[in-house]
Amino acid sequence: MQPGEILWTPGPERIRRANLTEFTDWLAHERGLGFADYTALWRWSVEDLEGFWQALWDYFRIDSSAPHTRVLGRRSMPGAEWFPGARLNYAQHVLRREAGGGNVLFHVSETQPLTALSWEALGSRVRTLATELRALGLEPGDRVVAWMPNIPETMIAMLATTAIGAIWACCSPDFGERGTLDRLAQLSPKVLFAIDGYRYGGKSFDRRDELRRIASSLSSLQHLIYLPYLNPSDPSLPLPSARHWRTLLARPAVGPAQFEYAQVPFDHPLWTLFSSGTTGLPKPIVHGHGGILLETLKNATFHFDLHPREPVFYFTTTGWMLWNFLVSTPLTGAVPVLYDGHPAHPTPDVLWKMAQEAGVVTFGASPTYVDALKRSGVVPRERYGLEALRTINLAGSPASPECMGWFYRNVKE
Repeated sequence: MQPGEILWTPGPERIRRANLTEFTDWLAHERGLGFADYTALWRWSVEDLEGFWQALWDYFRIDSSAPHTRVLGRRSMPGAEWFPGARLNYAQHVLRREAGGGNVLFHVSETQPLTALSWEALGSRVRTLATELRALGLEPGDRVVAWMPNIPETMIAMLATTAIGAIWACCSPDFGERGTLDRLAQLSPKVLFAIDGYRYGGKSFDRRDELRRIASSLSSLQHLIYLPYLNPSDPSLPLPSARHWRTLLARPAVGPAQFEYAQVPFDHPLWTLFSSGTTGLPKPIVHGHGGILLETLKNATFHFDLHPREPVFYFTTTGWMLWNFLVSTPLTGAVPVLYDGHPAHPTPDVLWKMAQEAGVVTFGASPTYVDALKRSGVVPRERYGLEALRTINLAGSPASPECMGWFYRNVKE
């Protein structure tokens, strides 16, 4: 294909069903606003900041235990203050969809076939773990970190942490000892969630020795919560003081009515992400409850056009910001597919097999992955039924015109 060639334009039915169309209809009905085209809508969103962000607040029915006094308290950059006075909780908004039932996520790894987790199970485990964290003395503002892969337990730990107002950060176990400490030691964490090891590319990686050194090097650490992921039947603990994940989750279930989410200011820290560390120590970047809540709802609903009960997949580890986005998509009712393993093991097309089994609607990967597929000669459309697939998202590096054209030739037009 040639640069600038248009590969696809949405048809009338796609436009009619788009979330953005529903939003513009809502703006016309609720605000009396009309827009000739997308450019006009965008211009309004950047020129009337208070009007646009208040509209999002109302459209997405944000729950706050205390009202905001203004949309934008301070307009300075840096230092802008959004929704002063509001108190809310990110995890509470994720789990408010629990009452609707159904599956909240799918997960698959090199050792486990595609499996679903229900909203009921997620909510129960999050509340139980959050209650145990409070019993350990955790309070809003305390730091909780993880050395965990892309599995449901990591998402559960994140939601339990943020439900009580503690601050989350995570490293993928493949970072190694030095890369992990360079990041997590900066946060002075009180709690570390960690695994014993993982499988990647058909090989087992026992990381218990590294885990012991990491835990010993975090001088602020008070509690290690341990999940035997590589060897689930091994009852031993890496350190005598460690607590077993299954022991904490075996406590009596905590129902929605018995649990109180920490109500925190709009800009209360939610989680910390890190820069790559190519120019020194990785730089911690803090994101707030309200900002991530509204931005995720906006991006996932309008830009990615995610709909309730639609499976969405991104190939990512917990060390990449796309993991944070992926596990936040249930805010919209979408169903994330968590994959832990090599993207081309045991065969180069393993992710497309997964996409067919899960009925993936949105598939996310990197141009580097596409280059590997091209070299292997994989043509997914010849082997897999991808009728549900609607959107491809590429991230991590620039996508060439040839990369985009490959999907139309080999995956789906």
